[in-house]
Amino acid sequence: MSNNEQSSEKKQIIVGTRGSALALVQADMVEGLLGKAFPEMEIVRNVIVTTGDRRTDVPLSDIAKTEDVLDKGVFTKELELALEAGEIDLAVHSLKDVPTVLPEGFEIVSVLERAPVNDILISKEKGGLDGLKQGATVATSSVRRQKMLLWLRPDLNLVDIRGNVPTRLRKLAASDEVDAIILAEAGLVRLGYDALGEMKTEAGSVYGERIDPEKFLPAAGQGCVGIEVRRGDAATIACVQEICHQATFTRITAEREFLRLLDGGCHTPVGVATQLFGDKILMEGIVFPEEGAGEPYQSEASGKADEALKVAGELFEGLTI
Repeated sequence: MSNNEQSSEKKQIIVGTRGSALALVQADMVEGLLGKAFPEMEIVRNVIVTTGDRRTDVPLSDIAKTEDVLDKGVFTKELELALEAGEIDLAVHSLKDVPTVLPEGFEIVSVLERAPVNDILISKEKGGLDGLKQGATVATSSVRRQKMLLWLRPDLNLVDIRGNVPTRLRKLAASDEVDAIILAEAGLVRLGYDALGEMKTEAGSVYGERIDPEKFLPAAGQGCVGIEVRRGDAATIACVQEICHQATFTRITAEREFLRLLDGGCHTPVGVATQLFGDKILMEGIVFPEEGAGEPYQSEASGKADEALKVAGELFEGLTI
């Protein structure tokens, strides 16, 4: 019996999502695929405000300390509470925002096809990272991005920034103090921006250029939309697995295992990249000291794609300066 047949009795599914512009686009993607797979099923959306959405006035690291939230849970806690209460059947996430180890009772069982995983430097002048003046100020709330930037350009001045994608672009264009920001290419593309060209805002134009992906490794799960469900909810699991992109699922399984072995979270400066070549998986990892400066640990590993967890373990064991 196919998953489609197993799910035929499920008449309605409630999709939980954050309310940001990007989150709503990603919810549209999930709902569209579910609608094609199960045309008779009613799809309902429940928009939920998370701790990270409410607290845009302080850095994410400070929220995790002051609120009863661990790791990346600033963007997932309320969605999981809604899952637990049965108010939603599934939660749609940007996977890089999801804690490596989920609370008991929840699991990621499906992902959509991955978008580009690169980071984009967006500045008020063309030229990318190499074109930034000596001592330029770059805004990013990601510890990984901060560490990588200072590794490549120790002269840069780094500051924090919060807000959704359109807000950050507008802040950059209007600022006299910030020269550039960094965003994920996936989010820009999904929102319809020209990530490698001119992006217009109410405050003026800014320009994007990809940072060398060979040096600037992405976060685990970057560019990936993940679907979280209640463990044991067989009907919902069957539905969302019908729309799962298996190659992407293999890659993110390896990446999240590497992060788990590091005991890493959203404040751990880790980059990890995966590629599939037929039935083989290639992984690269980079880990920076959490405190102060210093050379990063780096590693590469490869093996069978159906042994992704094993390859992630070899990547972890091979970390050297």
